[in-house]
Amino acid sequence: MTVTAARGFLASGVAAGIKESGDPDLALVVNQGPSRAAAGVFTSNRVQAAPVRWSRRVLAGGRVTAVVLNSGGANACTGPAGAYDARTMAKRTAGATGGEAEEVAVCSTGLIGVGLPMDRVVSGIEAAARALSSDGGTDAAVAIRTTDSVHKTAAVSRSGWTVGGMAKGAGMLAPGLATMLVVLTTDADADGALLDSALRSAVRTTFDRVDSDGCMSTNDTVLLLASGASGTAPAPGEFTEAVHAVCLDLARQLVADAEGASKEIEVAVVGAASERDAVTVGRSVARNNLLKCALHGEDPNWGRVLSAIGTTDAVFDPDRLDVAVNGVWVCRDGAAGEPRDGVDLTGRRVTVTVDLRSGDESAVLWTNDLTAEYVHENSAYSS
Repeated sequence: MTVTAARGFLASGVAAGIKESGDPDLALVVNQGPSRAAAGVFTSNRVQAAPVRWSRRVLAGGRVTAVVLNSGGANACTGPAGAYDARTMAKRTAGATGGEAEEVAVCSTGLIGVGLPMDRVVSGIEAAARALSSDGGTDAAVAIRTTDSVHKTAAVSRSGWTVGGMAKGAGMLAPGLATMLVVLTTDADADGALLDSALRSAVRTTFDRVDSDGCMSTNDTVLLLASGASGTAPAPGEFTEAVHAVCLDLARQLVADAEGASKEIEVAVVGAASERDAVTVGRSVARNNLLKCALHGEDPNWGRVLSAIGTTDAVFDPDRLDVAVNGVWVCRDGAAGEPRDGVDLTGRRVTVTVDLRSGDESAVLWTNDLTAEYVHENSAYSS
């Protein structure tokens, strides 16, 4: 269930001393081939960390032999020194694994504006290279955690080939991915064009529809690496479906582990005139702090859903809106529907369904409730 579930990959995770806690904080993933094809998707934030800028250039070449990832420092907004450090991480990884620096992707996560302790990072890269193993996927997933309470991995197997992956992320989960690092691996025989197409298709309806707190990170990175070690070339549709399944699994894990969350909320918008309308409405509902507080208090306050819908430019008639909370249609035709005391919100999972009654398109987004624990964690994050 990790990045080493697919054949042809080694991984490791070590404690390099980047984190003051002494917890694992540096990971390597190495593609042994025979293929080194790769694709990547990055944050759309205009403020981008040095590792993102470096990895964009690497992915432009379509080949990745290794990925080095660190937690405990984002290496974002660190100026020329940060760019030098990202390049150094790639060079040192290449030297330790026998590759080329221009084929090493770099990922960092942690506090913005703070430089990395490069002596520890370099020593950690050397230690991680020595620890590389076909069983090292879990160690790698643990090492990239920041405020995550659990590590996140997933895998699916098809006829003779596998897609595996790991992710980190528990806050700043918003469109343009999330404050997340994701490495996906496959032993399928797939070229760069198929990898890119499958990855972008999967990200569009999974990671890009996770909207925990409306905040976008500077370091978001999703990579898909293919070793071709299975010797099997899957049909494009089947491959895309498998990549989507792994991305969806990881995206749901991100929401489940969102900072301070006590509810996992699915916002399903149906009856939209277009997919864009469905996503726009879903995002407005998912970002409504009043609703998120209400659901935390187990209050099915459908009025806050309608208020959120009304701020969008989607096609709808306010007098024809329907809203259900956990299957109870508490709002019908833009007014009170079934009794709200019939809604059971005692469980962790909540579904808010919005029917715009304006067409046949739909979309699903995922968010979480807003809690005092979220405020506490983010008020003390850098102290």
